[in-house]
Amino acid sequence: MKLSEELQWRGFVAEHTLDQISDLDKAPRNFYWGTDPSADSLHIGHLAALMMCACFVRHGYTPYYLVGGATGQIGDPKDTVERDLKGLDEIEKNKKALAAQIIRVTHSPEGTKLVDNNDWFKDVKFLPFLREIGKAFSMTQLLDRQFVQKRIGEGGSGISYAEFSYTLIQGYDFLHLFRTYNVDLQLCGADQFGNCTSGIHLIKRLEDANADCYSCPLIIDKVTGRKFGKSEGNAVWLDANKTSIFDFYQFWLNQSDDALEDYFKYFTFIMPEELDQILAEHRENPGARLGQKRLGYEVTKVVHGEEAAKQAEKLTAFLFGDGKIEDLSEDDIELLAKSFPTAETGKTLVDILAETGLASSKGEARKLISGNAISINGVKATEDQTISTLSLIKKGKNKFALVK
Repeated sequence: MKLSEELQWRGFVAEHTLDQISDLDKAPRNFYWGTDPSADSLHIGHLAALMMCACFVRHGYTPYYLVGGATGQIGDPKDTVERDLKGLDEIEKNKKALAAQIIRVTHSPEGTKLVDNNDWFKDVKFLPFLREIGKAFSMTQLLDRQFVQKRIGEGGSGISYAEFSYTLIQGYDFLHLFRTYNVDLQLCGADQFGNCTSGIHLIKRLEDANADCYSCPLIIDKVTGRKFGKSEGNAVWLDANKTSIFDFYQFWLNQSDDALEDYFKYFTFIMPEELDQILAEHRENPGARLGQKRLGYEVTKVVHGEEAAKQAEKLTAFLFGDGKIEDLSEDDIELLAKSFPTAETGKTLVDILAETGLASSKGEARKLISGNAISINGVKATEDQTISTLSLIKKGKNKFALVK
């Protein structure tokens, strides 16, 4: 497929400034995509945008990835309230973590340019910035922005001058990258399209040149109907220390049949012919959840690598099948320890259930045991006992604790 055809097939089409999307099939261009270091990990809301970037990279476009050390000091304006300011040390730590995730997920070539807008903004002086950049915008233009209207309208919380100025700073980023690296295309999520057009405006006005923005839709959680993100309280993180590899895999395994086709397109590198085959096999026996298993494997492979995907697949089969704990490797045990509450050997089952949260109290723990709701390494526990060896405690169908 051509780039424009793949973007349309995957659903990566929202607003853009191109005359027509097929313009992207001409000579490859330099593009940039940016994010602020507001956390030490990206989440799957970012993942769709990164997979869109990967499409452009596969079709010969040259990527520049920006992690905003400067814009991160202010915060991208939300529709509701001011963001809490991050400390400079936290921003620096977050920048390094995000940069590594971006390169890994997008499969960008070695030597891909990672840029930080603090590298140029630390030397920008206030009055020259106002003379060159501030004079290029009218207040009417800025006040018409949707987020500004929501913040200053009736019932709004108001907006600081710092957040109000965010769009000028982001616009200057595009101008700087255009001047320095001949970047004339910005990729973004649909919620950032307005800020992106500020850069187009500056490049046209100050350089008498043309540039474009291209956005992908915000991906909606098929279960909740909300976008994926930390502000929505449903973030699934790309950092294994925040969302374990096992939990990451399980998230995709628990998706509905209705979500499969869209999520394969958004979050994997699977192409049309192979996807048609996967979905056909799934429809033959939906109860086997072949589609969900393949989705979990493929997305985990994108984010954490093939070995991690195989490990998550193996542990899932072990936890919900007839596997034996002695067949697990040290790496498998380590992943279990990161995924489930863990207790030390030498304690009673009642104490372990209460300590790991599988029971709210020792009294409830005894009731669970007497009610045949607890198993140890696949065998039902009928009475309290001391756990002295490596064991997996299971409560009901899908609650676990590790004893080691």
